[in-house]
Amino acid sequence: MVAEADSIAGQGAPTARPGRRNGWYESAAAGRYVLARHWPPRFDICAETRLPIANRRRIALQVRQDLWRELKHLRGFSPVIEVSQCDQGLSLVAGGRLNAAAPSTLGSRISALLDNPANRERWLSWARERTS
Repeated sequence: MVAEADSIAGQGAPTARPGRRNGWYESAAAGRYVLARHWPPRFDICAETRLPIANRRRIALQVRQDLWRELKHLRGFSPVIEVSQCDQGLSLVAGGRLNAAAPSTLGSRISALLDNPANRERWLSWARERTS
């Protein structure tokens, strides 16, 4: 699913400023984790996918890394990843803020990244909850 939105998944941006780590803002509250380069986060373009239960922060870090690699030449792009718990596992929204017009293929590039089976397996392998 590709969408354009003003705020995080249509829920409005959180009011509290999150912690900043290595130049990235992180916010974790009530089953929701947000990783953004700029605060408040904003989705000018995004795609969404569902994943099985795993560590939300680890998933977000891996997706952010792959999203940045895919779009690093897109000037004015600032990534945002939101991972929320849902009935079926995790809902992941990836995309971000754009300071320029979006290329017509941008949404499909983000969707392809999220739907790539090799990426998904690597993300889940890294982010599965550890029991020991």
